[in-house]
Order: sequence, then structure tokens, then C-alpha cells
Amino acid sequence: MNLPIAISAPVQSALDAGHAVVALESTIITHGMPYPQNLETAQRVEAEVTTHGATPATIAVIDGALCIGLTNDQLTDLAQRSNVAKLSRADIAACVATGGTGATTVAATMIAARLAGIAVFATGGIGGVHKGAELSFDVSADLQELAQTEVTVVAAGAKAILDLNKTYEVLETLGVPVIAFKQDALPAFWSSTSDHAAPLRMDTATDIAAAHLMRRAMGLPGGQLVANPIPKADEISAANLAPVIAQALREAEDQSISAKEVTPFLLQRIFELTDGRSLTANIALVLNNARLASEIAKEICNRTKASD
Repeated sequence: MNLPIAISAPVQSALDAGHAVVALESTIITHGMPYPQNLETAQRVEAEVTTHGATPATIAVIDGALCIGLTNDQLTDLAQRSNVAKLSRADIAACVATGGTGATTVAATMIAARLAGIAVFATGGIGGVHKGAELSFDVSADLQELAQTEVTVVAAGAKAILDLNKTYEVLETLGVPVIAFKQDALPAFWSSTSDHAAPLRMDTATDIAAAHLMRRAMGLPGGQLVANPIPKADEISAANLAPVIAQALREAEDQSISAKEVTPFLLQRIFELTDGRSLTANIALVLNNARLASEIAKEICNRTKASD
């Protein structure tokens, strides 16, 4: 059957020419921050990708069409819509099939990027194993997606609200390469470092692109997670965040917040408890990830052209 995919003219032109394209998720617009800051941030991230020589492709399902690259009017409309579905692997097809509108999480964005032939995706932080998952079994589909979908994901590590030990253990079990950029420790989202040693370290976009293409050549399934630390000037130290995260987790438990509502609730409470500093840091790290993702995408394109 013909898939209802709508690729924007700039993205299609870049793909046809073999130029770099960077996929961007849309839950940061609909579930990450209020209007108009959500729209302004989405526009800034797209501009950052463009400035660094790639074409941005923000992805969302709009009225049953899987849109790869949004117009400014679509971005503006999405930023102001209410009751937008939060889509992952389990429900993206149903949303498309029933003519719905939804914002894509990491997993859903990876699926859409693969369908469009986009190799690199920039986001804030991936989902993972939630604290208490041994009882709740609350584990993000992002981890399985990284294990099976060939997209390099640039993030500031896993979100700091998660059980980072269990998250990285699962990624190791699933065979997902976790690459720290220019440091030996994994970042922790709002914090540039953590006490988690990086399984792999790479210092250049060239090496990351080479690893992506080598996995493809070897027939290895899945993608790569590039853990790109937030700039030091923008970070919030892990020591300052620890009691804030603990309080937000207690409140979520007390209010019986579960499933897809957990992450938005925690991020909102942490925003409130840090007087907005967490959101400022979040924007800084997403912009930083967009820059690195653009460089990796360009290197993949250059190497692909050279081998043709």
C-alpha cells in the first residue's frame, strides 16, 4: 500500500541531492514547553541545523499524514494545538490510519526518519528505564528502537529522571553503541557529566559517521546513541538536581502518575522547582545536539558520495 507520507519540498530536495538532513522530534513542541516558547524553540533548533549546513526535518503526524519536515504554518499550528497524541512505536500506525494528529517521541521519530531515508536525528534526551521499573515495568520503547532502527541519535544522554544504571545496562544488552562525545564519562542530560563511564568515546563527527556506515556495511541492526554533553556554561550540576528529582519522583508516586504521563509530569515539576533553570538548560542542550547532528549528517553524506 502507499504510505501517507508527506515529505516537505526542502527535505525532499536535500534527500534527492544527497545532502545532509537532520530529523527532529515534535513532542518537545507539544509536550515539552508552553506556547509560544515551544514554537520559538522549535524554530531555533531548525535554524541551528540550517546554519550548520544541513536541512531540518521536524516530524509529526498531522491529520493522518506522516509529515517529514514541517512548514512554519504547520509548526505554529502544532505548537498551539491541545490534546495532541504522544506517539511511539505502539500507536504511530494507528494514528496515521485513523487520520489523527500526534507528536513523535524518540522511537516514532526514528521510525519516520528510517522511512524517509534520514540517517541522523537530534533530540534532547532519550527515554529509558524509569526508577522503580522492577515493579512498574516502565521502560521506554526508545531503547528497543535504538536496537532495531538504523538511525544515529544525538542526545544529551538519557533523561536524568531515569534509572541511568538500568538504562545503560539495557542498552548494552541490546547491543546499542553508546558513544560519549569528547569525554570519558556519560553526560546526564542537564549535567555535563556523571559517574557512568562511557562504553565508547569519539572525538569527531567523522569517526561517528564512519561507525554508522560500518554498522550498515556489516549488516548490524539498529542505530547508535551519541551522548553529547550539555555545554558547561549551561549545565545544572547533578548535586543540585538530585534532591529536586527525588522530590518530583515522590510527588509522581503520591499522585499515581503512570505510563506516558510520567515524563511530562516530572519535567514540569522540575521546571517549577528549579525556577525555570531546567528549561533553559534543556533548550541549550537541544541546540548543542542539533549542531553536532548536522556535522555527523554531513560526514555521512560526504563518505557515501565518496564511496559511490
